[in-house]
Amino acid sequence: MGRLVKSCLQSVLKLVNSVIGLTGLAMILYSLWMMRVWYKQFNGDPTPPWFIYSFLGLGVSVCLIAFSGHVAAETSNGHCLSCYMVFVFLFVMMEAAITADVFLNKYWEEDFPNDPTGRFDSFKNFVRSNFEMCKWIGLVIATAQILSILLAIVLKALGQDHGNFDDSDDDYIPARLPLLRNHVQPYYVEPHLSFNGSWNVNK
Repeated sequence: MGRLVKSCLQSVLKLVNSVIGLTGLAMILYSLWMMRVWYKQFNGDPTPPWFIYSFLGLGVSVCLIAFSGHVAAETSNGHCLSCYMVFVFLFVMMEAAITADVFLNKYWEEDFPNDPTGRFDSFKNFVRSNFEMCKWIGLVIATAQILSILLAIVLKALGQDHGNFDDSDDDYIPARLPLLRNHVQPYYVEPHLSFNGSWNVNK
């Protein structure tokens, strides 16, 4: 029963982790598309497009976190699960800080440097014009991240006690051995001398 529960948790964690991986892959593809457009429009411009590279770096980081989560879910290793939980938690804290700055600070745009490519402004306009869709996408991603942390915690707790579930039959073998020893008595004979001078054997 414990092994079945553990297998189900591993499958659910892989499924939830795949949402995070797809998010990172989408960020990478969008970054590559922006970089291609930038090279066509701003050929020879020495100014580094910070928004494109930052978006690409975040996408690669998300994919690496998703990969580590898949390895952790497959192996159920306590150290891998702990590292995965820390990475996801730090990423969630970063997202929460950026979201709080955007919604609570009226001049949040001044916290970011100027983007010569104009892609940062395009991204802002897209989010504002499709706020409902972006809001639900953000909620799905945040829910997947929180669920991945909770599932990793439960899977790690089960992993520590998996010996109690997997080796339950072996635990009863040593308890049966003394009973077998008590029931099996040694067979011996006791010789003695009779009055007529012959040896008799009592079993």
